[in-house]
Amino acid sequence: MSAHPTIVHVALQTPSHSGVGDLLSYASERPLAPGTLVRVPLGTREVLGVVWDADAATGELPDGATLRSIAGVLDGVAPLDGPWRRLVAFAARYYQRALGEVALAALPPQLRDLKPEQLARRLRRPAQAVGDHSDAIQTIALSAEQESARARIASEKGPFLLFGSTGSGKTEVYLRCVQEMLEADATAQALVMVPEINLTPQLEERFVGRFAPRFGAGAVVSLHSGMTNPQRLKSWLAAHSGSARIVLGTRMAVFASLPGLKLIVVDEEHDPSYKQQEGARYSARDLAIWRGREQGAKVLLGSATPSLESWHASRPPTAEDPEGGRYVRLHMPSRIGSGSGAGALPRVRRVDMNQQPRRTVFSAPLLAAITERVARGEQSMVLLNRRGYAPVLHCADCGWKSDCPHCSAHQVFHKTDRTLRCHHCGYTVRVPYHCPTCGSPDIHPMGRGTEQLEEQLGALLRNVQRPDGAPARIARIDADTTRAKGALEAQLAQVHSGEVDVLVGTQMIAKGHDFRRITLVAAVQPDGALFSSDFRAPERLFALLMQAAGRAGRDAAYMAAQGTPCEMWVQSFHPQHAVFEALRTHDYPAFAAQQLKEREEAAMPPFSYQALVRADARTQEVAQGFLTAATAAAHAAGLPGLEAVTLFPPVPLTIQRVANVERAQMLMESPSRAALQRFLAAWQPVLQTTRSQPEHKGLVRWLVDVDPLAI
Repeated sequence: MSAHPTIVHVALQTPSHSGVGDLLSYASERPLAPGTLVRVPLGTREVLGVVWDADAATGELPDGATLRSIAGVLDGVAPLDGPWRRLVAFAARYYQRALGEVALAALPPQLRDLKPEQLARRLRRPAQAVGDHSDAIQTIALSAEQESARARIASEKGPFLLFGSTGSGKTEVYLRCVQEMLEADATAQALVMVPEINLTPQLEERFVGRFAPRFGAGAVVSLHSGMTNPQRLKSWLAAHSGSARIVLGTRMAVFASLPGLKLIVVDEEHDPSYKQQEGARYSARDLAIWRGREQGAKVLLGSATPSLESWHASRPPTAEDPEGGRYVRLHMPSRIGSGSGAGALPRVRRVDMNQQPRRTVFSAPLLAAITERVARGEQSMVLLNRRGYAPVLHCADCGWKSDCPHCSAHQVFHKTDRTLRCHHCGYTVRVPYHCPTCGSPDIHPMGRGTEQLEEQLGALLRNVQRPDGAPARIARIDADTTRAKGALEAQLAQVHSGEVDVLVGTQMIAKGHDFRRITLVAAVQPDGALFSSDFRAPERLFALLMQAAGRAGRDAAYMAAQGTPCEMWVQSFHPQHAVFEALRTHDYPAFAAQQLKEREEAAMPPFSYQALVRADARTQEVAQGFLTAATAAAHAAGLPGLEAVTLFPPVPLTIQRVANVERAQMLMESPSRAALQRFLAAWQPVLQTTRSQPEHKGLVRWLVDVDPLAI
């Protein structure tokens, strides 16, 4: 070490509650640029860190002070740029997490384990050449609506909300915008996000098919948690070096290092999967908007059922509201190929289950409609948002139910492997032959899951034949049938090739899949969400049903050849409910207007801002006691922003106990986002201090969730 080492400040993965500050100082033999990746000693370990912007002091250390030295520099990787560091710093501040925690979680896991010499070896492997191949890009002619949206995106600043009905060709607009941007600037990069991993392969196929001939096979990379660590590192390095021009990914991709970022697309922007549910609880959609504005990149949000926040933010100016929203709303109401009537949105048919015999699962008219479709060689899709065979096993004699011993939830009966499984903690047991409490053999399933639905449909359609005389074939797609690697792709391939006549599944099958032969979609038990305590439940149900309806009649040529209209069936005990009324006319604007009116009257988001603090403890008393004490301390200290924030009393979570841990939460609400942020920042040290008091010894953890999606 030279006589005058440089002091560098490094962000490390230390959790916010550890009490270690955001940055730690180390000695370096040479000055290091902010954003440089380094290996440093921390306690007895050696960990990855990022050199951060700070007043990098050089010169001698104060008398008696010593600094540990940096162990190694990852010279092979260019420093992470200023826009990336600002994004991480903003996310850490806004979502109340430690800077290093967000920074290191945003890097590929394998980078944390590689020594500089290991990384150097990896970087010496030849990368795929990504050059300007001369092949012209094969494009599809745009409809008038698509062309109008494309032209406005090209000429205006945005951010844009592309409100296009299912099947209106939003993906083609994304492809065209990406193409124009890549062709205009040789260093430009695009980030395209989808809500779930299972939607990335089909999107990747379209993007690679479109752009690989022109820009090379390595121009398109994916980033999501379903990839192996080496795959993720390879994609990340390609994006960071600029050799990858397009990054496709799930919410984690919002933190990808993209020095040439010029366009961000967030497809299905309303989807709750964009909100991270553990660690730093960030919203990838909201960070995409912030990142685009800060980095000068255009942002395009797309959805057939936008979130009410985005819909409100894209409201056009009116006399009462001359400013309007901050987003530009673009509308594509027509489905591609709907000029002939084929390819039009499905006709919605409601079945009043009050008129059906008790315990009916499939009403007679719905069953007749499915039978008719099978006989014509068409496909149907049946949606039920509950996997397993039945939500609970029940003893008729003593009332015993299959409750999970570790959670305040039932264990779900899975018939295929004869198990009872808790979907919260994973605890699994064999199904008992008699009641564990009274010994009665009379135990039976209550309620229904997708497994039971599949079995019942099989029985009801056992004599129904396809046009070739073969019996009807039923398949189920849910989290249970797609556990094995490659299982989902294989099952979807069967649906696409026509080997399946009726597809049964959870919301997994309702999103984004381009099924060409489905002409009927049915939601058999959607009522649960109508009367939920969560104010967002109707919005989520409407989005799910609209998405599901959009799976029917996507192929205009096929529909024209079949000559029958596509249909969406809804079985409900409340068929006149506002959600189903709006669904019947496919009228999202009417639904959104009614919901926003209710929210404004109740001062709910987007007309107010919320945060939750959750406490997990050995007992409910300790969990609530911690939250009560932290609230009292906030009032006593007169924290900044508190005058504009309402703190509600702590309550147990809906599912109060998971894996033997009791959970409580308290809600904060404010008409001012800035006041809520000021208060939360000032409250962090108070929460830390409260946590360390002996009476809160039984507390396992606490966390802050800013802009929560579920309350």
